[in-house]
Amino acid sequence: MAEAIRLVDYFYIETPDKPGEAVRVLNQLKDAGVNLLAFSGFPKGRRAQLDFVPADPAAFKAVAKKNKWKATGPKKCFHIQGDDRVGALAEVMQKLVEAKINVTATDAVCAGENYYGVILWVKPLDVRRAAKALGIS
Repeated sequence: MAEAIRLVDYFYIETPDKPGEAVRVLNQLKDAGVNLLAFSGFPKGRRAQLDFVPADPAAFKAVAKKNKWKATGPKKCFHIQGDDRVGALAEVMQKLVEAKINVTATDAVCAGENYYGVILWVKPLDVRRAAKALGIS
């Protein structure tokens, strides 16, 4: 399998940085049947930022509205899947280096036997150029 690279929507919310906040939000999404392509959470000052890449952005927005979340987005990021091998992510990121595009953030993980997945963010002004560099323009 060659890399499958998609430009996708993501949203984020801020919550108190305390035990149970992320699972509360994830359970609300689960109860509404919202599937996530990716999720990331990290501390942000005295709060926490939770990033969501939903398979169905409209369904995510409906849950956010129902639960009165102050969701920011949609914004754009790249969702990448491929065969796990030494240097797989380096090969993808090299294309961005050659286009002189700085990666803002990335989360990568092995996913099952011999597969990997990545969420990759660039600055909003670089999204179109990054898409072209990654071959999805």
